[in-house]
Amino acid sequence: MTTSPVTSGTHQAARAAGPPLTERQEQRRRRILRTAAALACRGGFDAVQMREVAESSGVALGTLYRYFPSKIHLLVATMQDQLERLLEQLRRHPPAGEDPGARVTEALMRAFHGLQREPQLAEAMVRALSFADRSVSAEVDQVCRLTTAIVVDAMAQDRPPSARQRAAVRVIEHTWQSALVTWLSGRSSIAEVRSDLETAARLLTLE
Repeated sequence: MTTSPVTSGTHQAARAAGPPLTERQEQRRRRILRTAAALACRGGFDAVQMREVAESSGVALGTLYRYFPSKIHLLVATMQDQLERLLEQLRRHPPAGEDPGARVTEALMRAFHGLQREPQLAEAMVRALSFADRSVSAEVDQVCRLTTAIVVDAMAQDRPPSARQRAAVRVIEHTWQSALVTWLSGRSSIAEVRSDLETAARLLTLE
């Protein structure tokens, strides 16, 4: 399997918008993200309050805002962190399947099952993405790049995606995002999510 350029250096890419963090700063950032995720798991979007995040993380409120200028920045970064973890897991345990479409479906269903275990965290992250404005564009772009990386890695091809496959990847990403929203709102079941993803992923094998 070849690794797409978008799949390499995800942590470094996430920091490309600013100066590199020291080891201590990165540890502090990780602690803040863990705190935000824990609060969201307990109470969803509204439970993530910046003052409480700062207090629970053991940092000053001003320090928190230097890392994350707003709650939206923080929750989008939390989603980025979750996707990075998923990508690492998929690389350790690649999806099985007879063709790229089947492998991509399995990879994205793993993501859904993970979100299913923490629906309030999923709801908080998706709401943050929907509220994000241009000030959060770098973070949103990184979420998109990680989603692409997950799909391309799961394809497990010995060659880069063709132009037709790259178009299919975009359709799969849109389907995944839409399916996540409809599932969180109770308008679709996990079985329907799988069916939609399988349908979109079949585009990868069309000639």
